[in-house]
Amino acid sequence: MKGIVMKKLIALTFVTVGIGLSAHAQWEVYDPTVHLQLITDTGEELAKYVDMINNQVSQIQTLTSQLNEFKHYEDLFGDPKAVVLPTAQALLGDLRRTEPGQNLENLLKIADGAYALTNNAAGIYQIVGATFVTPGGQKITRAVDEYRSYAAISRTADNYVAVAADAASRRTAIKTEIAQTTQQLQNAQTDAEVQKLNGVLVGLSADLASADHEVNQALASALVQDIQNRNDEKKQIEARKEQQHAEFTETLSNYGKTFHLLADPVKFPVR
Repeated sequence: MKGIVMKKLIALTFVTVGIGLSAHAQWEVYDPTVHLQLITDTGEELAKYVDMINNQVSQIQTLTSQLNEFKHYEDLFGDPKAVVLPTAQALLGDLRRTEPGQNLENLLKIADGAYALTNNAAGIYQIVGATFVTPGGQKITRAVDEYRSYAAISRTADNYVAVAADAASRRTAIKTEIAQTTQQLQNAQTDAEVQKLNGVLVGLSADLASADHEVNQALASALVQDIQNRNDEKKQIEARKEQQHAEFTETLSNYGKTFHLLADPVKFPVR
């Protein structure tokens, strides 16, 4: 193609130069050497122009080929932006929600003795009550602060029950979304859709594990508080023993100072 264009341009140059020579023959003296050089220079310029055109045509053909390859790639692998997954939005919503459980520090802040005295765990236990009446008819008000440790256990247990119920509901919803995503993965048409669905499945699996961790954390808070209560109970027993021993020792000492034992043998009168 390049050679044909070159030949046509050289022929056109000769015709153009010939017409120019015939038009100016009556005024100028014809110099074959000058005109031959002019024709040669013009042909070289035209050849360079033809090369430039051919290079541009080659570049256009290359770009067209690349564009066709990109379109073919898109047909095979799909456009990630065009893949919309409903389960991905549900996953984001669940990950952004506030955790239902409370940490142990906050649970201890709301642990007051009055709750321990009036809580019956939905009818399972008998209410202790804030007051009681003696056999003699005297009404006694209980020391509320003495029951805070029991309230702490009740609060952590309530927290565990709430977190466990929430986790059970979430697990059901998450497993449903996993099933839907798996079905979509089986029907996926492009690689982009497969990659996105796999990403959502990984996120759903992590969310499912997170729900279990929340339950474990709530359980750990209740166990830790129970351990602290048991430790405090033993500490109080040990403290009472030490106090009782000191009081007993002091009592014996005071008794010895008040009452003296007879060291000399008793002498009975002889008749």
